[in-house]
Formats: sequence, C-alpha cells, structure tokens
Amino acid sequence: MADEITVDLDSDATVNYDDHARTYRGFIKLSQWATGFVIVVLILLAYFLI
Repeated sequence: MADEITVDLDSDATVNYDDHARTYRGFIKLSQWATGFVIVVLILLAYFLI
C-alpha cells in the first residue's frame, strides 16, 4: 500500500509573491504573443486561400 503523505500546516512556509507575479506576467505575455500569432496565421490563410 502507498505510504501516507503528511503536510505540516504549522510551518513558516512563505509564499514568494514576487515569483508568483513574475510567472503570471510571463504567462500573460506568452498568451498575448500566441493570440497574435494565431491571428496572423488566420489572416494569411484568408489571404492565400480566398
């Protein structure tokens, strides 16, 4: 059987908000670039196929 996993809820685990914010900004920037890329591809498809 699997060993039990215990979580210490009383520890002084700190959340690194700077890393979280940096990761979030990176995700948003990646999403914007990906959306722009898809739009360009759709425009090119429309131009060359119609």
